[in-house]
Amino acid sequence: MKLHSIDTGYFKLDGGAMFGVVPKVIWKEYNPADDRNLCDWALRCLLIEDENRLILVDNGIGNKQSEKFFGYYYLHGEDSLDLSLSKLGFHRDDITDVILTHLHFDHCGGSILREGEKLVPAFKNAVYWNNETHWKWATEPNEREKASFLPENILPIKESGQLQMIGGDTSLQGGLLAGSPFPGSAEIGLRFVNGHTIAMMLPQIRYKGRTLVFVADLLPSIGHIPISYVMAYDMFPLTTINEKKSFLSEALQGDYVLFFEHDPVVECCNLKMTQRGIRENDLFKLKDL
Repeated sequence: MKLHSIDTGYFKLDGGAMFGVVPKVIWKEYNPADDRNLCDWALRCLLIEDENRLILVDNGIGNKQSEKFFGYYYLHGEDSLDLSLSKLGFHRDDITDVILTHLHFDHCGGSILREGEKLVPAFKNAVYWNNETHWKWATEPNEREKASFLPENILPIKESGQLQMIGGDTSLQGGLLAGSPFPGSAEIGLRFVNGHTIAMMLPQIRYKGRTLVFVADLLPSIGHIPISYVMAYDMFPLTTINEKKSFLSEALQGDYVLFFEHDPVVECCNLKMTQRGIRENDLFKLKDL
């Protein structure tokens, strides 16, 4: 097995929204804001080479939205999914599986391309993986979250016939789904968490003798490791807090590698205990693991 970090660019989000009730005087030390109070955030994905499979975890915002849409989020940077794949000698048609941690636009927007008037799968040879609980949540959205669930990112996946659902107990509070959901991929497991959105899936991988967890929006950055640093975007912040406490304790004891999707600088870290609680320890690139 080989793991690769896939950079798809950066976008901007309001710093206050990203850190909830944490005062700016504190969170600005982690991610300084511009004069509009916007911070840079990565759109980092994970590529897994596993025997005859090439598995992509999330795929960024994509490029099919309107100029007005991108005016809100300031997509920038020189990286793209296609460029990052090509640097590794791959093409999007080589992808066999796409794991969608959840269906917010910044995680699944690259799933679908616009070809003229048609919306078509961006990975024509891939199976797209989600779960029934989250799919229902995303396709029948509540008023608060529906702006993050864009039908053009989601519905064409099912219409293409390339969608498959992962079974298991999606009510798990940070727990690991028993067994691997992928036949022949015993080293890849999934954790379900429900604080940020219902039934978000976090891939957990045994790699080079370590456990690596793609932490998605449970921990968007190292600035979110402190227990009370929870996004205003989270649907159930107290659930997030409980999930973070449980997961971080396990990750500390197991010396897990955390792979960050949104941290603009840090790809990976492990953890240490300090007088202030669990915090980041070593910071490093995935390629240096």
